[in-house]
Amino acid sequence: MRRGILKVSSSAACRPRLHSSMSRPRSHLFPATPPAGTQTRAGRHVRPSRARGNDASLTRRQDGRAMAGGTGCVRLWGAARCWTLRRPLLAAAGGRVPTAARAWLPRGRRACDASPPWALWGQSPAAAGHWRGLWEANNRSGGGAFSGGEDASEGGAEDGASGVGGSAGGGEGPVITALTPMMIPDVFPHLPLIAVTRNPVFPRFIKIVEVKNKKLVELLRRKVRLAQPYAGVFLKKDDNNESDVVENLDEIYHTGTFVQIHEMQDLGDKLRMIVMGHRRVHINRQLEVEPEEPEGENKQKLRKKPKRGKKEAEEDGATKRPLEVVVGPGPSPAGEVLMVEVENVAHEDFQVTEEVKALTAEIVKTIRDIIALNPLYRESVLQMMQAGHRVVDNPIYLSDMGAALTGAESHELQEVLEETNIPKRLYKALSLLKKEFELSKLQQRLGREVEEKIKQTHRKYLLQEQLKIIKKELGLEKDDKDAIEEKFRERLKELVVPKHVMDVVDEELSKLGLLDNHSSEFNVTRNYLDWLTSIPWGKHSDENLDLARAQAVLEEDHYGMEDVKKRILEFIAVSQLRGSTQGKILCFYGPPGVGKTSIARSIARALNREYFRFSVGGMTDVAEIKGHRRTYVGAMPGKIIQCLKKTKTENPLVLIDEVDKIGRGYQGDPSSALLELLDPEQNANFLDHYLDVPVDLSKVLFICTANITETIPEPLRDRMEMINVSGYVAQEKLAIAERYLVPQARALCGLDESKAKLSSDVLTLLIKQYCRESGVRNLQKQVEKVLRKSAYKIVSGEAEFVEVTPENLQDFVGKPVFTVERMYDVTPPGVVMGLAWTAMGGSTLFVETSLRRPRDRDSDKGDKDGSLEVTGQLGEVMKESARIAYTFARAFLMQHDSANKFLVTSHIHLHVPEGATPKDGPSAGCTIVTALLSLALDRPVRQNLAMTGEVSLTGKVLPVGGIKEKTIAWLSSENAAARDSGRGLGSGSADGQEPR
Repeated sequence: MRRGILKVSSSAACRPRLHSSMSRPRSHLFPATPPAGTQTRAGRHVRPSRARGNDASLTRRQDGRAMAGGTGCVRLWGAARCWTLRRPLLAAAGGRVPTAARAWLPRGRRACDASPPWALWGQSPAAAGHWRGLWEANNRSGGGAFSGGEDASEGGAEDGASGVGGSAGGGEGPVITALTPMMIPDVFPHLPLIAVTRNPVFPRFIKIVEVKNKKLVELLRRKVRLAQPYAGVFLKKDDNNESDVVENLDEIYHTGTFVQIHEMQDLGDKLRMIVMGHRRVHINRQLEVEPEEPEGENKQKLRKKPKRGKKEAEEDGATKRPLEVVVGPGPSPAGEVLMVEVENVAHEDFQVTEEVKALTAEIVKTIRDIIALNPLYRESVLQMMQAGHRVVDNPIYLSDMGAALTGAESHELQEVLEETNIPKRLYKALSLLKKEFELSKLQQRLGREVEEKIKQTHRKYLLQEQLKIIKKELGLEKDDKDAIEEKFRERLKELVVPKHVMDVVDEELSKLGLLDNHSSEFNVTRNYLDWLTSIPWGKHSDENLDLARAQAVLEEDHYGMEDVKKRILEFIAVSQLRGSTQGKILCFYGPPGVGKTSIARSIARALNREYFRFSVGGMTDVAEIKGHRRTYVGAMPGKIIQCLKKTKTENPLVLIDEVDKIGRGYQGDPSSALLELLDPEQNANFLDHYLDVPVDLSKVLFICTANITETIPEPLRDRMEMINVSGYVAQEKLAIAERYLVPQARALCGLDESKAKLSSDVLTLLIKQYCRESGVRNLQKQVEKVLRKSAYKIVSGEAEFVEVTPENLQDFVGKPVFTVERMYDVTPPGVVMGLAWTAMGGSTLFVETSLRRPRDRDSDKGDKDGSLEVTGQLGEVMKESARIAYTFARAFLMQHDSANKFLVTSHIHLHVPEGATPKDGPSAGCTIVTALLSLALDRPVRQNLAMTGEVSLTGKVLPVGGIKEKTIAWLSSENAAARDSGRGLGSGSADGQEPR
């Protein structure tokens, strides 16, 4: 038996109009009166249920394959044309599907020869007349009930299978399948699982769902083609999980909604569906998706299918359940849930009590209040009303509607969905509606406040604009541009502006007059003119040329620092003789805390100059020095131009702090930008990137500060006059503390001498045991710490007067950091104290030597050579110095005591203590030589001896730096007690003999 092949044209002339379940059904697809054996429900003609399945929808095709079909359609195959008819219409016409459609055609004619479909039933006049009326009605309405295609392939397809052949007409775009309403089965246990987030689907509500899982997409396509457009929608427990792949049933709530797919839009890699919920379902278990059998095997099974009698088939259809076939693209991956077995969830029986009536009325009232506040909810309610749902007098639907209208949390909505007790469900829905009502009131209040604020701002702006126009008409106020131009020209009246700068100002003012006030270029030009007119062209402060006054100011603020003070006084003397002042570029370098930055402020006060400081430590952007180009958003000049604007003079004192720590990055090298700034021959015409006009900086006194000079680039160091600011000895620190630090700390803590007293002995002990560094910054911190604790004792009532003594000093500052205990009570042979220089000042370190392995006494000929091993985290330079010292010591010992073979044959270990501290430098050479000779001669070095100096291979001691810091370190060390015993550095060794 040959069956009809599905074919629907997609041309514009006969494309059926799409409709959802909410829209009016197409009248031309159904007879005017219900056919025999049909029932009318909700304004639609519905065919009675059959044993083999449900009535299928009209089949549409746009991409060359059938998107839907089913047992509700009959396909009639012709020689070159195939027809798709609906079974209810066929039954209404009294027609019968022929056994062989080809036999009904007139001999020599084809179905495509303009033969209308009723020609196929020539022996049935009633059917032919009825089909003629439907055909004409279809043509009048645009076509769609009957459609034809190209030649159908040989064979055919079973009901529900996709057809073959035919061309896809129409334009490009996604395939949209609109499914007509059908009877919803009361029991449908096997459903595809669709997982959603945030909002579950409630019964009688519509939701748009997107599916991207390829396996699930293919499964849903096949379900629709099998006239089973049903699925189960379940809510995920994790709202952040956006994937629609369910690996485990524990990821979702087990109570969901049985939904019907009303419209499906195929986007290729995903499906977009409009689904409508019908009832609650609960998951029982996961089902495996069986693989699809090839088409050839299906045909063979159909051919081998035994024939059964009509009576037997009817009995089977009456007794058996509808056939449920689970098909899919292949076996589901491990852990992926595609199909589940569900059961319907029935609510508990309830009586319409007064409580239920009250809850229902309150829900209706709350919904009305929400709609009154937020019109967005009105459409949702109207859609339900248009769908014919009676929700007002139905507590079941009303509870679902109340929950669906809210934007509550997902777990709260799921609780409503899972609740089977109707009064409890109403109560939960009412709680969510009340929260939504309060939120709507808050939103309305906020919106009203924002709207009022905007109105007030707009009203104020309009009034201001009107006031400006009125003042302008009365001559009380000028235009904005005129006022800006007048302000800029007023600034330049008292300044001596160079001609080339004045030309730029005039040009920019003319440009400003042509620009719109609200344009971005207007603001850029105005800012540029603001900076250009803020520079003090030709304006400078009167400089102090009185040497006595300058010296008094310098002595008042700082103790010591004679080199710095002398250089400033020389600068004043030269300026006095010349009658004019010129800028200078000085660089103060020395350890931290010695007063380099503070002396610069005192110099500015002594010279009567404005003071400006900026630090370049870590600076990596050249634009910080030379400014940004005006093309950049937020561009501004560099630090020097900012300095001139702030100080309002051409001759300020500019302190460039931490010049040795300047950085370098991808935005340029700031140290190279300083070359032009600090060059006396170039800074008279300094060009800032933002201003783009030459600025004279020759009268500026630049002072730079640094801790070390090695990291300063040589070209930059060559442009500066280097002045060393060394550290302070204990006596200088004591004087600084008594003159400056203690009075400042007392004033800072609100104390005076009558409440807190620090004696000189306390300060001396504080310097020796807590503050041995070269500077006085740490000493200032310790003094402030002592006075803060004194203030606490006075305020708390512990004492009315606090006197700090050497005995109770530890109660204020803790245990001593440096102790006076000697490392060696008696210095052993091979140990010598050395002196080192660091960025923090000077320090002492011991050089220790020891015999690692006894010398070979049987080796008279000296055929076995000794060795030297060094430890203590020494740098490469210090290791080289140790090897040089070892070579010279061996040569020196062989020359003066040839019988002593100790250094030649012994294996010696040289160590510098505090191995965690890196050490490097050449100045330990003579110290190492002395230690090796002391070990070889087995004679100790004097207790109070400390050495520094680089030694050459021939024994020459080369000069080294940091002598003052090293001397201060020796005086502050534990060996300073030897100096108090009356023995000097040249008073002899411990045993009364000079070391060799």
